[in-house]
Amino acid sequence: MMIAHGIDLVDVSSTARLLADPADQFLTRCFTANEQASAGNGVDRSHRLSGRFATKEAVMKALGTGFGEGIGFLDIETITLASGAPSIVLHGEARRRAKLLGISSWLVSTSHEANMAIASVIGLAD
Repeated sequence: MMIAHGIDLVDVSSTARLLADPADQFLTRCFTANEQASAGNGVDRSHRLSGRFATKEAVMKALGTGFGEGIGFLDIETITLASGAPSIVLHGEARRRAKLLGISSWLVSTSHEANMAIASVIGLAD
């Protein structure tokens, strides 16, 4: 049963600008070590991280909190399954909030086109 839905759109050039700024802690503030490693260092890194960032924002919307109520970007981790599909692992307050709402699993869809990345998430109950 569907419990919640969230969607977010991210401008890839904004992500690239934040990543290029040595004074900004965007990468470590918003992405787990696993997310950073899986994004690689190639030319598509900004696109991959933008998709992950959009996923995090979409999850926050689905949880009904946005960026707040004790939930931070590191509480939401985007992983890639062996099939290549994105999935979500929640930590800390995000995990507690999902449990409170009855969300036990997620459907995740991301897409990139030109300079935009979009993510849609659906929180499901068993």
